[in-house]
Amino acid sequence: MPRSSIIGRTIRSQEMLLPEGFPRSSLRLLDALATADSNVVRMYFEQIDDLRAFGPARSGDVQQMRGFSGALLAEMRVPNGRDVASPFGPPGGQIAPSPAEHDLLAGRDVLLGHCNGEDAATLSDWLLWHHRVHRATGALIVDRGHPGEAERKAAELHRVMSATEEGRAALDAMVIAIVDFDSPLGDPLKGPEAHPMNAPDAPGKDRMEQPAAEPWTAPLGNRLLFDLLRHRLLGAATAVANIETIDLIDPIAGSTVFDAAKGVETGFLSLLGERAYPWGVRNDAVPRFGDHICKRFDGRARDWRWCAAMDRLPSNTIWVRDRILGAANAPEPVRFIRHMALRYGQDESGKVSRIVPKTSLVEADDLLARAIAAGADPLRQPKADIAENASHDTDGTRRDGVTIVTTMKNEGPFILEWIAYHRAIGVENFLVYTNDCTDGTDDLLRLLARKGYCEWRENPYREVDMKPQHAALHAADSEDMVKNADWLICMDVDEYIAVHVGDGTMKALFDAANDANLISLTWRLFGNADITDFRDGFITQQFFRCAKEFANKPHQAWGFKTLYRNMGLFKKMGVHRPKGLQPNALDAIRWINGSGKAMPQDQWRNAWRSHSGTYGYQLASLNHYAVRSVESFLVKRDRGRVNHVDRDQGLAYWFRMNHNVEEDRRMEAVLPLLQAEYDSMMADPEIRAMHESCVAAHRAKIDELKVQPAYSAFFQELQTDRMRKLSKLHGHFGSNVYLAGPTVIPDEIVEKPADSDFFFTVDRVETTEH
Repeated sequence: MPRSSIIGRTIRSQEMLLPEGFPRSSLRLLDALATADSNVVRMYFEQIDDLRAFGPARSGDVQQMRGFSGALLAEMRVPNGRDVASPFGPPGGQIAPSPAEHDLLAGRDVLLGHCNGEDAATLSDWLLWHHRVHRATGALIVDRGHPGEAERKAAELHRVMSATEEGRAALDAMVIAIVDFDSPLGDPLKGPEAHPMNAPDAPGKDRMEQPAAEPWTAPLGNRLLFDLLRHRLLGAATAVANIETIDLIDPIAGSTVFDAAKGVETGFLSLLGERAYPWGVRNDAVPRFGDHICKRFDGRARDWRWCAAMDRLPSNTIWVRDRILGAANAPEPVRFIRHMALRYGQDESGKVSRIVPKTSLVEADDLLARAIAAGADPLRQPKADIAENASHDTDGTRRDGVTIVTTMKNEGPFILEWIAYHRAIGVENFLVYTNDCTDGTDDLLRLLARKGYCEWRENPYREVDMKPQHAALHAADSEDMVKNADWLICMDVDEYIAVHVGDGTMKALFDAANDANLISLTWRLFGNADITDFRDGFITQQFFRCAKEFANKPHQAWGFKTLYRNMGLFKKMGVHRPKGLQPNALDAIRWINGSGKAMPQDQWRNAWRSHSGTYGYQLASLNHYAVRSVESFLVKRDRGRVNHVDRDQGLAYWFRMNHNVEEDRRMEAVLPLLQAEYDSMMADPEIRAMHESCVAAHRAKIDELKVQPAYSAFFQELQTDRMRKLSKLHGHFGSNVYLAGPTVIPDEIVEKPADSDFFFTVDRVETTEH
């Protein structure tokens, strides 16, 4: 065979009949290979759903039978040097072992590649890179196509490589084998690997329709494929680097990946992959390696592969895709880059957003330089219009005007205090959207807007077919009050920004935050303080009982809302934080939590709650008065949720959100400021009259609900000693208790002292209504 040839061939399997007692009538044997000891044959079978149904072996010639994540390997003695029988007993028939073909790649440094849809041009680029950078002298490529595809791909690859001087030189130096199988190797339950559902970083998988199973092109299922190839074709290679045909191994200064493996005493070198993506692909173009110039700034996932020096590797190891079983730990891994658009989303290659959130992508200098050096012309990220000087006027004065965007429904009695409080601490602007109000909320806000205290809008959620809060934020993006704001935050009327530094004002918070441009304020849940009756008084001065600062359960306890400087870092407002990180904005972000500590990058795109490493209250908190009094909670339940109109706020919600564990009276310090602002507003007779009308409507609604049997029973249950005790036991319950609701808690647990040391949880159940 000429050295410049590329061979393509099909590895033939055999259907093995099974005796009675097995869950199926036959099993496919992918290959049977004689070992160095000619009296033993290694048998590799197709992927099996339930390996336990196929053991123990029923033939006395079986030396061992092992399963590897659904892949089955059997080793059998060969009596008298002849064919072997089925390890499962008759009627399996005789099996003729395949001859090993070690001479094909003997003495070569070989790339072991797995190809699932990549074209010949991609394979050529892959081969040329590793021949040029790592001096690869051989390649074994498993093509996942139907039988005959390997031969066709070999011919096409030869044509592509022969078209360039570098390709012809590589052909002269390398031996390249492409093999396919006459039986599918993919996961039998999954659709094509190219479908975004199988792309590991694809967003919105919960909204995708699962593709039909397609085992010929599905993600690889058989875990022992690589061990099979080792014993059939790679036994005499010098070193083997196992990667996908979408991977490029980084250069190693003064060495190659093969030489690095040969320098390891155990012969085993780990390869650690980072995922790369194009920013985009031009119309009608096929993605290429040089298009991949971006990485996820918040991506932590890694892909492992390996390189092995054959003469140092123990003979009894098992090769699987991501590691070598039985090999000693490898030293510091060598990096490779996985070029994701070459395999995933091939049918929509220009729509990178189908396989990765584009807001997570940032250009990587090393990948960009590599692409340009190779002569590629990748699509670049657009430059975002970031107002770097947004924080200060030309005279050096810091601009700290705050605009709150909020949504309301039947919140009339609580509006004045909320606006007065936030005005008192330095908030300037309020943009309020309402929907379906019946208690005078709209009339009060219309009046306040006329008098310059806020802007009021009807919520357009029905017209745009969105949830109320999302519809409001979508509409707010086009409002001058929002576009011209220095700082923005989306928050609700039962949430209060509580500043814990200086004089308790926004200026004190911004002074303490230094040059931060985002501040995430973690909720602190304030309970009803065992107050039953609604009265027209300040919420912040009635309810001082709250959750502990360390309240990691329920998960709602550490939700946050984010103050952010309006400087173009993000594309739009979001409920908990701005959304749509602008390209090239990464270096401009200075995001802190309520204690002034930096928020980690993995929280920058989708996080809505703090965790044990990101919560903090030293500078500020967002005091969340989610339940208020028992009477007011009846109205809240009847009203429904502004952002989840289809969810009931029943007993489970009360249990989760009513925390009376400890006392925090720091809001008293702001009372003089609040009182002065409130009194100024109430001095206007129209405002006073409208507020009193809302209070009366709220009182009337309470009275109406309390005479209804269902609400009356609910009202009585909220006041029971049991529910009052539970509100003081938060911190003792596991997450599943909050998912199940308070009825799963035994009475003996309820009776335990709040300060005792105990923990109670239950098995996972379906989530109750929120």
